[in-house]
Amino acid sequence: MSLKVLEEERGGWAVLRVSGELDLVTSPAVRQHVHDAVAEGRRSLVLDLSEVLFCDSSGVGVLIASRRLMRSCAGQLRLILPAQGAEDGSHVNRVLAALGVRRLFDCYPDLIAATDAEKAAGPLSA
Repeated sequence: MSLKVLEEERGGWAVLRVSGELDLVTSPAVRQHVHDAVAEGRRSLVLDLSEVLFCDSSGVGVLIASRRLMRSCAGQLRLILPAQGAEDGSHVNRVLAALGVRRLFDCYPDLIAATDAEKAAGPLSA
């Protein structure tokens, strides 16, 4: 399976919708999209991972590097993980939790919650 990254804007947030497999071969594309967004001056970024079916350590590395990049430019990074992820064992949820890094990220159940957090319940707990 390949990887797709679709870009959109929602309420001042740059949204990257990632679908497919996030692995050694495909993760550089996600890294490039994040770098391009920062180069364009974007400081509020949402990575929608709800359609990611597989994520290996290189994918996790891209997520951590993206977090570091956004923090270095005083930006914000939010992840969208499926609302049912905690109950059905979403792959990305399991990988981030198993590595002990999920707590590093602000995770939201959907795009509305991620881009309008002031009105939503806030990040999902780890």
